[in-house]
Amino acid sequence: MTHKEILEWRKSESVVNFPAAAEEMENQVTKILSGASEQVWLLEHPALYTAGTSAQPSDLLKPGRFTVYKTGRGGEYTYHGPGQRVGYVMMNLNLRGRDVRRFVSDLEDWLIAALSLFNVVGERRKGRVGIWVDRGKHGGEDGKEDKIAAIGVRVRRWVTFHGVSLNVCPNLRHYDGIIPCGVTDHGVTSLHDLGVSASIEDVDDALRASFEKVFKRKTTIV
Repeated sequence: MTHKEILEWRKSESVVNFPAAAEEMENQVTKILSGASEQVWLLEHPALYTAGTSAQPSDLLKPGRFTVYKTGRGGEYTYHGPGQRVGYVMMNLNLRGRDVRRFVSDLEDWLIAALSLFNVVGERRKGRVGIWVDRGKHGGEDGKEDKIAAIGVRVRRWVTFHGVSLNVCPNLRHYDGIIPCGVTDHGVTSLHDLGVSASIEDVDDALRASFEKVFKRKTTIV
């Protein structure tokens, strides 16, 4: 197995501003197109909102609360901030069938598998992006569903970037400045909100183990 066949697993210990992260991703995509290794980058952002290509201005409920960054990823408004693990996934779909739908499905499977290691049942919902939790399965109100993880990807020349975010212990009140992903009938949750006292490091370990299982790729920390 060559170095390029082993996906790079990168972690940032301090918060990373969104413009710097966006520039880093752009650079990594260019490198991958030139033959460099694929990469997953785990990080946290300072409190901010991002707007995807489908974002509606009316879904920004509190303009000026946090900086809003426009992105080229799919989806609508979402929140990033401390206590949320962001995973930027830069993979070359030229090597895996150029199937974006399958890639997104694999991202969903990855998050669901990682959550299962904390005995949290993450689920897909038709017509809704991301991973959802039925609160009734976790000692809460039957029929109440909250979002615990978001997905938003961008593809350039069949190389992916942007990716996923998983709520570990963010300030959930920060979501009240937007309608997350355009969904008004459901709320948001986190591992700590569900009573799981996992650390960011615990979540990183779960994400890496689950990634290798779902994507069938060995990873090396860089």
